Amino acid sequence: MRFTVPEELDGITVKQFLRKHCDVSARTLAKLKRVGNGIMLSDRRIRSIDILHAGDTLVLTLPEDELKIQPSEIRVEAVYEDDCVIIFDKPAGMPVHPVHEYRDNTLANAAAYYMRQKGENYAFRPVSRLDKDTSGLVLCAKNRYAAAYLPGNNHKLYNALCHGRITGSGTIDKPLRIKEGHTIQREAGPGGQRAVTHYRVLENYGDEYTLLEIWLETGRTHQIRAHFSSIGHPLAGDDMYGGSREKFPRQCLHCTKITFTHPVTHDIITAESRTDFFEIYGADSVK
Repeated sequence: MRFTVPEELDGITVKQFLRKHCDVSARTLAKLKRVGNGIMLSDRRIRSIDILHAGDTLVLTLPEDELKIQPSEIRVEAVYEDDCVIIFDKPAGMPVHPVHEYRDNTLANAAAYYMRQKGENYAFRPVSRLDKDTSGLVLCAKNRYAAAYLPGNNHKLYNALCHGRITGSGTIDKPLRIKEGHTIQREAGPGGQRAVTHYRVLENYGDEYTLLEIWLETGRTHQIRAHFSSIGHPLAGDDMYGGSREKFPRQCLHCTKITFTHPVTHDIITAESRTDFFEIYGADSVK
């Protein structure tokens, strides 16, 4: 990772620059000090107490990760990638992490195979997660620094197909809590965590279905699914929250776009899914 010292920070120490202006954590800085070429200025090693000048470029090399996930020959498209960030377009039906019966057919296994094919080695660090049956973009960090920076510096946009007819746009502001007698299912009600969901109608299909664009102000477990169920419009195919599987085998929810601030350059970058919503969920019959 490369960081260039701006004019206004001329005379700052390496430690002050990295900690206060590059958001490098104390833990990461300690790791960098232990690596032979962890902190370099041009082609020479530099100490954290040394002085920097405007225009200097620090090059940070983080310790190499240990690959702990077993690669599986599963091909998942990366719609964006650089030295710090990678965004995968996850298919429906694929868990993000190995769990229970899903040990080698997850996005983590696919990502391990992807990096192995490129001769790279970094831990699987998903910043955003999707339910197994939700499709779309998953933002991942390639190193510890990016993993610490990206949460709170990204924005996701979803498409969902709901039962019933919804018009215009609106906001669902209802706290969510774990449903009594369940371990994962949520419901709206007092005592829950604050949850805010914004939506805009893209298209109505008679009174039977509505296609929505959705973005979240908070990120609670099953937030979109539980919120639309709470207003009487569960997602099509989502039988956990009252939706029908008569036409759809899983909840019709797709993360279609992610906008994030780059952890090093601070550029605003947008990545979009290349998969059509209706191709994923076989929803041509509602059109």
